Amino acid sequence: MTGRWRPTPALARAVVVGALAVVTSVIGAAPAVMVLGAPFVVLACFGLLHRPDSSPSVRAMLDHRWLHEGQGTTSRLVLDEDDDVEHVARLMAPTPYIALHPPTGLAAGLTHAPPTIEIGPRRWGRRALGEEQVCLTAPWAGYRWGPVRLPGETLRVLPQTRRFDSRADTPRPVGLVGVNRSPRLGAGVEFADIRPFRPGDRLRRISWRVSVRSRELHVTTSPAEEDSGVLLVVDALGDHGSSDGLDGTASSLDQGVRAAAAVAEHHIRTGDRVGLRVVGGDGGLLGYGAGTRHLRCLLDVLAGVRAGELPRGVVDRLQLRVTGGSVVFVFSPMLGQAIVTATASLVQRGLPVVVVDTLPPGVSPMVPDGVDPRLAELAWRMRKLERDQVLAGLAALGCPVIAWRGAGTLDDVLRRLSRRRGVPQVVAR
Repeated sequence: MTGRWRPTPALARAVVVGALAVVTSVIGAAPAVMVLGAPFVVLACFGLLHRPDSSPSVRAMLDHRWLHEGQGTTSRLVLDEDDDVEHVARLMAPTPYIALHPPTGLAAGLTHAPPTIEIGPRRWGRRALGEEQVCLTAPWAGYRWGPVRLPGETLRVLPQTRRFDSRADTPRPVGLVGVNRSPRLGAGVEFADIRPFRPGDRLRRISWRVSVRSRELHVTTSPAEEDSGVLLVVDALGDHGSSDGLDGTASSLDQGVRAAAAVAEHHIRTGDRVGLRVVGGDGGLLGYGAGTRHLRCLLDVLAGVRAGELPRGVVDRLQLRVTGGSVVFVFSPMLGQAIVTATASLVQRGLPVVVVDTLPPGVSPMVPDGVDPRLAELAWRMRKLERDQVLAGLAALGCPVIAWRGAGTLDDVLRRLSRRRGVPQVVAR
């Protein structure tokens, strides 16, 4: 961004006062006036002598453009042709969910150490920083360049992945390799059973202690280690409650996005294949994948989630299209009929489905202008009673419904689903 040099009020004041002092002292023969006006004369002379003739330009640059909630970065100024610049000042406008240091957004410094502003995003999403005003000053404060406006930079803030470490196996592992114990025997590392030797068994599997006692060759068996397909479904049909950032209260969408990010990181770290489906808003679909790069893509999709209703035609035929052998985690406050119907259909197909309740406790509805608050409160209570019936109906179908509590939240549920996989079930076709 470029501008032009202008005389400062200080220089104009020094020129006027110095000239008046010189004229008065000469005409009125008053040396004392000259002595009093000497500092202004000196300031005016040095200011005019350092009149700048360069054309500086300035731009802002961020150290990082991709951050997680709670992390921070620094905004730095890059000056070009700054030979005539002595002092730099900048002011950044505050924006929601962005913490600044200094808190006022005002920073100043000399040319050899341009002022920096530390930035800390407090909520996931695409965050636009406020516009800046930058002002440059020549030596002796004689001339000022600007202030000029710099457009706000854009940050991509990924949801925070609080450490989630489940010790339970993921139900229905179907892949070729992973860390989950399969119901089938294979080349694993954990002990399963001891049986008589059969042609084709590996010699390293022979249990010599049992073979010597029984006088027949016996081998040890192990369960195969396989990976699972995990589908994360995030309900973005609405955002209930208020969001105050990372350190404050969380809305239902905050709970869902952060919980989905934590579960995704855990399963990808253990070698499972994870997919994502966003229901509502702008939507979002990410196929199954594994590895650090896939996790980054998944967090990027979660950072772009926006709350919004589905078109009427889409609501009536909403289908999650889950393949067999997958485990489905639904992160939803269960207040939309479309997501409830889609979840119930998956449970009736016999798929392992876990509903993570993301509705914050004690949430109250937003009361529009002109609406009686008592009437709005009564409607909200009735809606919550309907929601309780929906959750009870899902539980009756065999779908566990739990509230997100961080690490260890899904352990007991996954163990029960793992035990259920060996029980014969009636599946609706």
